[in-house]
Amino acid sequence: MADKKHKIDMEFLRQLDRYNMYVRKRVSTVYAGNRPSTRIGKGIDTVGYREYYKGDEMKDIDWKIYSRTEKLYVRQFEEEKTLTAHILLDASKSMDYPDSGVSKFEYAAMFAVGVAYIVSRKNDKYSISTFNEEIDINQPRRGIKNLLSIISRLADQPLSGTTDIDSVTHKYEKLIKSRSLVVIISDFLDDINHIESTVKRFSGNDLMLVQILDPFERRLPIKGDSLFYDMETGAEMKTFLSDSFRKNYIKELEDHIAHIDHICKKSGANFYSFTTDMPILESFLTTIERSG
Repeated sequence: MADKKHKIDMEFLRQLDRYNMYVRKRVSTVYAGNRPSTRIGKGIDTVGYREYYKGDEMKDIDWKIYSRTEKLYVRQFEEEKTLTAHILLDASKSMDYPDSGVSKFEYAAMFAVGVAYIVSRKNDKYSISTFNEEIDINQPRRGIKNLLSIISRLADQPLSGTTDIDSVTHKYEKLIKSRSLVVIISDFLDDINHIESTVKRFSGNDLMLVQILDPFERRLPIKGDSLFYDMETGAEMKTFLSDSFRKNYIKELEDHIAHIDHICKKSGANFYSFTTDMPILESFLTTIERSG
């Protein structure tokens, strides 16, 4: 429903303040806050020297070397770069489950907001873009004021359509100009080939995939005659849920999750799978601890 109001609990952010956490970066070209990159530029620490060229600043000349060699050399510094976090949040109809309690989208939105909040505390840039078969792109910005605006937008976010992660990430990758933190949050109940393409597409970045499932989807705790409804397509399927059907379903889902994990490990990405009955702070801390 387009007019549905999603519950995004601000208490979660207050809980995050109790922890001294950081978003770990594996990449060498971009660092958060005061962490230097290996690119050469203006910074604090000298990493080497090169010959003076016309146009170089006189203050960068090392006069001690000149006194020994009678040649002009300028100091090269480590450049301090800021982190840019690109957060992609699934807003397809399948995330609008269940009708009562915490929905997958609400849980996923809180996780996205948590990442943005941690990044904003370092005064770095972040964006949260929502997607289904299309993507609503938001440009990275800084500050808590921006985050409050995002939370308000997510609370009113309509959930509709199907997920086309391959297409939307193909569009989005063109916006990333340098190595960044990329976090994709979805139920990832998608074609495994599309997920693999997505992981390969962003493998040059610090990539994190976060899967959010409802406990019912993960465990299927029912038996007997059942009616299943596809929230994205509207298709219905009547079936008898036997113990063997349930076991096969759980095995296929676990195989799918294991396949995603294998794809991520091959590409150096991180993959996490959570159900919405796990406290959001606990799942968030799990990603920090494993990544740290």
